Amino acid sequence: MKTEYIICCVLIMLVAFSASASADYNITRGDVNNDSIITAADSLLALQMAVGGMHPDVERADVNCDGTVSSLDSLMILMMAQEAGHEVESNPKSAFTAYYTPANITVDPNVPPYQLPLDLSNVSNIRNMTSEFGLNEPENELLRANGFAIMNYRDVDDITVLYEDMKDRSVPIFVTSDTLLHLYHIQFDEILKGAEEREFFGALLDMSAAMLERSRQDYDNYDNATDPEITEAARRNVAYFAVALTLLQTPTVGYHGTEDIRELDFTVPDYVRSEVDCEIANIERHEGFAASRIFNSDPNLSCDDACCYCEDYSQYVPRGHYTRSEKLKRYFKAMMWYGRMAFLLKGGNRTECGEIETPLITDEDARLATIQASLIASELPDASAGDKTVQEHWNRIYSVTSFFVGTADDLTPYEYQRAIAEVFGSDFDPTELADDGKLLELKVELAGMRSPAIYGGSGVCVIDLPFTRAKLYECLDKTKGFRFMGQRFIPDSYMFQQLVFPAVGMYAGNDTPFTMCATDGGLVRCFPRGLDVMAVLGSGCAEAILRADGDTEYEDVDTSYDKQLEELKTEFAGFNTDEWNRNLYWSWLYTLKPLLNEFGEGYPTFMQTEAWQKKELQTSLASWTELRHDTILYAKQSYTPVPTCMPPLPVMGYVEPVPEFYCRLLRLTEMTDAGLTDLNVLNVTEKERLQSLEYILNRLINISVDELENRELTEDDYEFINDFGQHLDYVVTGVNDAGKETTIVADVHTDCNTEMVLEEGVGYVKLILVAYRVPDGRILMGAGPIFSYYEFKHPMDDRLTDEAWKEMLRDNPPDAPGWVKGIMVSE
Repeated sequence: MKTEYIICCVLIMLVAFSASASADYNITRGDVNNDSIITAADSLLALQMAVGGMHPDVERADVNCDGTVSSLDSLMILMMAQEAGHEVESNPKSAFTAYYTPANITVDPNVPPYQLPLDLSNVSNIRNMTSEFGLNEPENELLRANGFAIMNYRDVDDITVLYEDMKDRSVPIFVTSDTLLHLYHIQFDEILKGAEEREFFGALLDMSAAMLERSRQDYDNYDNATDPEITEAARRNVAYFAVALTLLQTPTVGYHGTEDIRELDFTVPDYVRSEVDCEIANIERHEGFAASRIFNSDPNLSCDDACCYCEDYSQYVPRGHYTRSEKLKRYFKAMMWYGRMAFLLKGGNRTECGEIETPLITDEDARLATIQASLIASELPDASAGDKTVQEHWNRIYSVTSFFVGTADDLTPYEYQRAIAEVFGSDFDPTELADDGKLLELKVELAGMRSPAIYGGSGVCVIDLPFTRAKLYECLDKTKGFRFMGQRFIPDSYMFQQLVFPAVGMYAGNDTPFTMCATDGGLVRCFPRGLDVMAVLGSGCAEAILRADGDTEYEDVDTSYDKQLEELKTEFAGFNTDEWNRNLYWSWLYTLKPLLNEFGEGYPTFMQTEAWQKKELQTSLASWTELRHDTILYAKQSYTPVPTCMPPLPVMGYVEPVPEFYCRLLRLTEMTDAGLTDLNVLNVTEKERLQSLEYILNRLINISVDELENRELTEDDYEFINDFGQHLDYVVTGVNDAGKETTIVADVHTDCNTEMVLEEGVGYVKLILVAYRVPDGRILMGAGPIFSYYEFKHPMDDRLTDEAWKEMLRDNPPDAPGWVKGIMVSE
């Protein structure tokens, strides 16, 4: 029951803010509670009926008059309520927030300070630490200046190992926020990977086979003489689904057939073989932008031609955890195909191609794409795929992945189904799409729906002078259309889109900052930085670094970087707790926010330094990189258009005292546990790992509050810190070595001008030495693991996998960001 309810919540989230009600609906239908007004309460009653609840007036809830009450009826009632101007009482975008408990914690920091620069002779165990780690003047200089220092440590890429090393060496353990973030990343990534391998691969295979068969039937049944466009649209759909099925069934390079992967008896029909072969060849070459043979009527077009549908085939290189098995590699390619290829709504006549306002495709191709999408959307509910319909499989994959990452940025089957019902009524006959008037009416209905907020690289969007924000929105509007399983709106890609050309203007400085590139139109901000995200989230430190590096010096009539940044900061600062915790992706970002605050009086001395702000900034950026790595398939990427004796007193470890962060991470973990349990995603091991992490976070909250309030910890607390590595074993039970490694990479933005991508990487674990005061008055020094973080540009036709990144780190690592030099010992 709960699983069905969650799926229905997701369906409501799909289009609840883009809808208009049908004038044909009877006011009696939709008024489920019979109070003479249609409100969100009626929608919720219909939703309860759809998942098995009882209500005496079924007819009022059956607004589409199909004899049953479904989630689609609930969705339509919600739209009717919004169209009538009645307030929707609960935000559908926040449907998952019921799984999140607000993190309320009160603490009165009162840790006695010590003087900086720190006199190292006052650190009780400095001799032992010097002996263990060979501390020299570079390390001591940082320790004196900041109360902590970051140094290399044996090229370790497993955080859990370092805690055992520290215990074996009798070094006081410093428990870091980095550790807990990495442990959550492991849970997130392993659970998603498990669902994809156990369930989603098979569902995608059945869906693809079923839709291929339905499309073949359509092609055979329609008469090319009387319905040539519908016949051609059906033929293109055969090719479209044949590509996905080929990707799911074709072994990847180097595979030797040791996995148990279900195979289907499948042959590409001869009448689409050339198009399918061309698409597969482009995917396997993954060299960047190329013309699609399926989505262009003219097979001779290239990306140098106007009105040519071009796809960025470099995106099809399996990355993230998708390199760890053959099944995942195939799943990645097929889902990327379904997530990226757009059935665009708008085109232009051929005389417009090459003009200033060049459309992305021709009118002819836009008409065919709309007919294709309409055929697909209308057939999902009754197309049989194994023991379920295609729509049921689609709902399952979409609902679970929406809980992880969020909803699609593009129009979905449900929105096309609603538009079809609006224009053609409940007795839709696909041959009606041949009626020019009806097809135009359908396109007008769809054009009134939401446009994407992120330019995902559909076509090649060229922007002319003058460069304005309006040109960005024109570009986004051109990319409006249907995607079978569209990539998801994520806030950081939205931030990036708003902080690169053309949303920000021309470069006005005198240097060559990281973000700037030269184009035919001038010097523009082609690349964002991870620091942009952190600045929007509230990090003054990130913004200061951006300004110092010259990455904010862009301005034009209405497109200055400063103006855009302030608008984004205001927008995101206005979100309440429910909005921040609408899904796991958003909640992960929300969890990072306490680390980006400045720590004032009463906090440990080392935390009050500017250097510590940079340490926490690096932690947050590395964790964000892990988030992008884990969701690389679903997240919509933004594009720029173009041993000695210890002291006699006992060794005391220390927990990085950030209780609000631990509390938010606990709530995120609990949300993950509760939501995925109700969705029947978790196996026993995955649930036990989450519960082990919840136990650790509860302990850390209590310990860190006691530390901040200068209370002596109990012997049990100190034992917990000393044995921290053993506690971590329960959180990584059953995870193979690759799943525990920190050395991961993700490309997060593509610049079409330079044909480069922005890569974000996490490297080997670094060791942080921290001087902290304990309640008995002593200053001790402890050690713990932290992330290392990299950001660099890389050719788009060579998007890095984790394996390639590890090789780069070993043989030719990129430079660390310049701003970390003041907190880290030089390599």
